Amino acid sequence: MLIRLLSVIIMLFFFSCGSDTGQDKAHSRPGRKDMETLNRYMVQKDRERIGNYIERKNLKMTELKSGLWYQIISEGEGPQFTDNSKIVFEYECSLLDGELCYTSARTGPKEIILGRSEIEAGLNQGLRLMKPGGRALFIIPPFLAYGLKGDGNKIPPRAVIVYNISVLSNVN
Repeated sequence: MLIRLLSVIIMLFFFSCGSDTGQDKAHSRPGRKDMETLNRYMVQKDRERIGNYIERKNLKMTELKSGLWYQIISEGEGPQFTDNSKIVFEYECSLLDGELCYTSARTGPKEIILGRSEIEAGLNQGLRLMKPGGRALFIIPPFLAYGLKGDGNKIPPRAVIVYNISVLSNVN
């Protein structure tokens, strides 16, 4: 008797899960408000992870309104970079857990034209805070870096990345 009762309950469960009316589909899709709430939650979680990292490492960082965290280690000389500035820099790019993803020690210095080269939005913002010869540390949340997908190589989905940057002083 117990086995028959369990069988009926299991069958009802499977049949109710298989309901495929248009009305059910409409109610199961997340709405814009749900997505905004989820996005705010994910941004807040990223901010907490970054805050914990900064505290653990005893860093003195500043957060921009955009969500980029930065610390200028060495000021450098001259004017700050602007759009179309040619910048040559050495870098280490790692994850919050310390895993090194990319480094100019392997690839050589990176050369970009600010505002025209395809780099992370957070790195683009951070480089605008620098001057020739300067050094800085940037912590870039996923929405200013590689987002939900990662880079398809060494940076996983939703990764917070840390850039240690040294701008070469011989920038033209």
